[in-house]
Amino acid sequence: MNILLLAPQPFYQDRGTPIAVKVLVQTLGEQGHDVHLLVFAEGEEIVIPHVTIHRHISLPGISNIKPGLSVKKLICDFFLFLKCVQLVRKHEFQIVHAVEESVFMAMVIKKIFKIPYVYDMDSCMSLQLIDKFPSLGLVRRTMQWLEKAAIVNSKGVLAVCRSLEEMVKKYAPDKLTARIEDITLLESGNEGEEDLREELGIQGILLMYVGNFEKYQGIDLLLDGFKEAVLRKKDLRLVLIGGNKKDIQLYKQRSIKLGIATNVFFCGQRPVNMLGYYLGQADILVSPRIQGNNTPMKIYSYLDSGRPVVATNLPTHTQVLDEEIACLVRPTPANMADGIVALAENKVLREKIGYQARRRVQEEYSLPAFQRKLATFYEKLQG
Repeated sequence: MNILLLAPQPFYQDRGTPIAVKVLVQTLGEQGHDVHLLVFAEGEEIVIPHVTIHRHISLPGISNIKPGLSVKKLICDFFLFLKCVQLVRKHEFQIVHAVEESVFMAMVIKKIFKIPYVYDMDSCMSLQLIDKFPSLGLVRRTMQWLEKAAIVNSKGVLAVCRSLEEMVKKYAPDKLTARIEDITLLESGNEGEEDLREELGIQGILLMYVGNFEKYQGIDLLLDGFKEAVLRKKDLRLVLIGGNKKDIQLYKQRSIKLGIATNVFFCGQRPVNMLGYYLGQADILVSPRIQGNNTPMKIYSYLDSGRPVVATNLPTHTQVLDEEIACLVRPTPANMADGIVALAENKVLREKIGYQARRRVQEEYSLPAFQRKLATFYEKLQG
């Protein structure tokens, strides 16, 4: 098929959605589709076979676009839509594959140009909006109505997790739907030279967090829980990989105020293709997310690393994780500390959970599984 794929993000960047988009378009290209990918102006230039990358015009003063709703992102969305119309007039697309909020652009394109669209649903946008801006509660019903309209008018929906799949079935029971989870990003054979234990002087139990430092990730909860854990087990050390300079400085100051600065290390960003190398240096991995209903992409790589995971027992995690493959805790500092200490003091339990987690992800959340599910969806779409 000749596909216009709308991805309203900086591309390429080593973070959640851009990584998922890269895997998606690579797979579609490998499966014989002609893909035109439309993204923001910001991002690294990369080459992907069978994929033509388009960008909206470069906008002075618009850079460093963070995940989630922002004025910068809304401005870029507007110019992305203008570019989208230009591409539709120039090419004969059979389908528009719309990621996240670009589905509303796809609805307009369908209305004007009669091109059907697929809704690639990575989150519940109405929930995400209210989580970030509670004062906008009055517009939640409007957002829910728009999400329902996007689902109902689509030719099919790809849902990234169980809760989103259930939402689709609620609004449109007969809609072509496929649940295609994210996958592990670990690559074999990538060995580095940065020994975190040696360089940071870590001799005890090493905990690790990987990801951005946005509020929904629960970094405050993690640091508060870690403080309580350190009071019970002095040799704990926490390494955080990711975050921008501003956020790192903010949380360094918070670590100082909590009295745990000597136990906490902020390493900044590292290449995603080296993720397995860094995860392998940890004893315990943590995902303290406190908001959202979509599963963090890093969870699949965490599981594949063979290291045990401490995660909050919220739907964002529990639709993939269970007690067999993770240590699930209530989102409070005391319970976070309990989970950390329980694993830190029990090597046998750490090894058992890590082994079971890796087996699960290789069976259910691998690249071949993703490719198979996507191919089946597009076959049904064309049938």
